[in-house]
Amino acid sequence: QVQLVESGGGLVQPGGSLRLSCAASGSIFRINAMGWYRQAPGKEREFVATINSGGSTNYADSVKGRFTISRDNAKSTVYLQMNSLKPEDTAVYYCKADIVRTTIPYSYWGQGTQVTVSS
Repeated sequence: QVQLVESGGGLVQPGGSLRLSCAASGSIFRINAMGWYRQAPGKEREFVATINSGGSTNYADSVKGRFTISRDNAKSTVYLQMNSLKPEDTAVYYCKADIVRTTIPYSYWGQGTQVTVSS
């Protein structure tokens, strides 16, 4: 019943900015950590950023200083502000949320949204 709906992907030039959103809905008691992962063609899915329920954040070294993760608990939404984008940032970006429906937290994934950085 839980759904993660992502938006904000698209085509952008190097040095540009993009903001991704991911809204959780359904039978949710509590959302713990939320985060973003990405997967480029021919590569494994990799960690990008996470934010826990208290607002503490963690970033991959490759995006540190350029990306900012945030969340709006009232809207059950996590955001990823991406600045100074590089061609190597091109990938499908996936939203992840650790959600408690009854007792035990479980990880849910969004469908993914394409981000392409190109001239």
